[in-house]
Amino acid sequence: METKFKVAVVIPAHNEETAIGKLIKDLQGKVNKVIVVNDGSTDSTAKEAENKGAVVLHHQKRRGKGEALKTGFNYILENEYQAVITMDGDGQHLPSEVHKFVETFEKGPDNIGMIIGLRRREIGRMPLDRLLTNWFTSSAVSFFAHQRIPDSQCGFRLIRREALKGIKLLTSHFDTESEILVKIARKGFQILSIPIKTVYQEEKSKIDPFVDTLRFFKFVFNTALKR
Repeated sequence: METKFKVAVVIPAHNEETAIGKLIKDLQGKVNKVIVVNDGSTDSTAKEAENKGAVVLHHQKRRGKGEALKTGFNYILENEYQAVITMDGDGQHLPSEVHKFVETFEKGPDNIGMIIGLRRREIGRMPLDRLLTNWFTSSAVSFFAHQRIPDSQCGFRLIRREALKGIKLLTSHFDTESEILVKIARKGFQILSIPIKTVYQEEKSKIDPFVDTLRFFKFVFNTALKR
């Protein structure tokens, strides 16, 4: 891989033994390093990741996707990477599309703080509850970020080191992905969206519709108070 920048992938993973190995293998040669944050898995996720050459960071107990991202981000900042790409560990993000993020980052201006995937909203393929939730959350995040972010819940994204540095993240679960967007935008960085494909898995989503919706409303309320 030839790139002007040092780029790593961070993958939060909880019980992803069936997909994590292939994902890491397919990422080889596309980025400088793959970091898997093993968030309290009870299966062989960590072993599979280590066997494929990833750096594995461990949470002994499950702490949530947001905490896993924060652990990965700390590693990125400590090891002088210029950018981090986040991907989900279940195989729904395609390693073949990593180059889109890297190339957009390399060619773009310094005020681009984040590049986020824009999934095709195909009725019949994307579950209806995800469509409605994504529309609502994206509208709220766009409002607080003062720029249009059409797919705020997409976990496939690239973040510039300078945009990430110094941000204090207060959430711990799926709401962290919204918090990152708002706080990077409020630092004055631009957030770009690029189209990506998504492979929707038959397995049940790890998002709890009730609990995670309540967490998002709490995030919106706290953000509104700090405007």
